[in-house]
Amino acid sequence: MPPKRISGAILAEAKNISMHFGDTPVIDHVSLAIHEGEIVTLIGPNGSGKTTLVRVVLGLQVPSSGTVTWRKNIQVGYVPQHFTVPDAIPLTVRRLLQLSTDHVAGKSEDTLDQVGMTYAIDQPVQSLSGGELRRVLLSRALLRDPDLLVLDEPTAGVDVGGQAELYDVIKRLRDDRNCGVLLVSHDLHLVMAATDHVICINHHVCCEGHPDSVSQAPEYLSLFGAEATRTLAVYTHAHDHHHDVTGEPVQHEHNHDHG
Repeated sequence: MPPKRISGAILAEAKNISMHFGDTPVIDHVSLAIHEGEIVTLIGPNGSGKTTLVRVVLGLQVPSSGTVTWRKNIQVGYVPQHFTVPDAIPLTVRRLLQLSTDHVAGKSEDTLDQVGMTYAIDQPVQSLSGGELRRVLLSRALLRDPDLLVLDEPTAGVDVGGQAELYDVIKRLRDDRNCGVLLVSHDLHLVMAATDHVICINHHVCCEGHPDSVSQAPEYLSLFGAEATRTLAVYTHAHDHHHDVTGEPVQHEHNHDHG
C-alpha cells in the first residue's frame, strides 16, 4: 500500500529529475511532491544529491531531464545551507531584514516574534550564535508570506538542544500558516520527529514514506547502519503515540496505576 499523504493541494512537484555533471550522475530519476500543510524531508548521506535536487526544484539549476511544476502564483521562502556576513560589514538584524524584501513597517518585528528573536533586532548579525542566526534567516524567509518554505540544512551550526527547538519552531509555523515545507537534513536523530513524509535518497530514491516506515526500511538501515538504529530509538522515545498502517496517529494507553 502506498504511503498516505497530506490531502492539501500540491504546491510543487518534480517528476523524474536526473542531473549529470559530465559523465557523473548526481540525481537519477527522482520524483517528489510537496502539499499544503506538509513537511517533506530529504535525508541522505553527504554527496547524495539532496542540495542539487533542492536547487533544481527552486529553478536555480536546470536538470538534465525531468520536469518541475509549481502552483500558480506561489510564494516561496528559502533558507540556504550557508550564509555568512564578513566581519567588516556593519549589519544589524533589522537592516538585514529590511534589505531582504520590500520593507513593510513592523513586518520584520512580526516575523522575528514568530521565531522568538525580537530581542536581537538591533544586534549585529555577526554576534549571533548558530541557532540565533538560523532563526533570523527563517524570519527573513517568512517576510514573503510563503506558501512553501524550502530549508536546506536549517540546523547547520546549531547544537543538539537548539536543533530540537528549531524543528519545533518549523512545525509550529507549518501549523499556524498551513504552508508546505521542503526540508533537507542529515540530523537523523531528530528529523524523524519533525516531518510527515521522508524521502531517503542516495542519487536515487532509496525509500520513502511515513517516518515510522522509512526508519525500519531495509534500504534505510543499510544506508545508515548504527546511526539508523539510534534514530529510531530517539524518535520512538520522543513520542507518546504510534501510527497505524496508513500513517494515522494512535495514542498509547498509559497505565497510571503505580501502586
